[in-house]
Amino acid sequence: MPQILLSHGPDQGVRLLTLNRPEALNALNTALLETLSEALDAAEADPDTRAVVITGSERAFAAGADINEMAARDTVGMLTDPRVQHWARIARFTKPLITAVNGFCLGGGCELAMHGDIRIAGHNARFGQPEINLGIMPGAGGTQRLVRAVGQSLAMQMVLTGEPISAQRALEAGLVSEVCQPELTVERAVAIGRTIASKGPIAVQLAREAVQRAEDMDLAAGLRFERHAFTILAATDDRREGLEAFQNKRKPAFSGR
Repeated sequence: MPQILLSHGPDQGVRLLTLNRPEALNALNTALLETLSEALDAAEADPDTRAVVITGSERAFAAGADINEMAARDTVGMLTDPRVQHWARIARFTKPLITAVNGFCLGGGCELAMHGDIRIAGHNARFGQPEINLGIMPGAGGTQRLVRAVGQSLAMQMVLTGEPISAQRALEAGLVSEVCQPELTVERAVAIGRTIASKGPIAVQLAREAVQRAEDMDLAAGLRFERHAFTILAATDDRREGLEAFQNKRKPAFSGR
């Protein structure tokens, strides 16, 4: 059984990747993370792919790491863990990434969801970092990305108690941008991806990078980066096309140049 189900090429610029370990509630073992990394490599290399959606099942986006696999690793095994490189690859993905979450989104699953630039959740989603219950702690960004997403107090509560939060609480805290009916979660995420895919690719790339850098820069540095990126776009064909289309009241045809 394939670890990842692939959509058949990008649909209007969007490629859908579905985690597929239903017997383990999509627990993130090394093979699944490796397959996901390879799928993102293919998406990044494909000029027709403008955005990617990652989802799981209605029961579970991903219920965490593979505990049996983790328990078999000692300290040396953790230091040489190949999953570290797969997580780094996911974090380096250069195109818009949307995560569509239903059901359990725990531990590594929550960490994977937070790699998304945009996160959409079904009403049945539950987000948590329960590693503390096993005498361990998050190890793929759960203590860092969660603080940036929901603030220190809620992140501390989630990490130290291991208790999950509901989709509605995640929305209120800023962990997700929208909540919808579970059966519509993927559809909504793909629709957002199609909207992004219809925009100028260079503008999307630079705007995405500017927003991402806002977390790591002080305001003055962030504003300098934003202005630099804004200025670069003045040299693109897409900028001229976008402005002319607006002036002539027609739909722009962006070329990515």
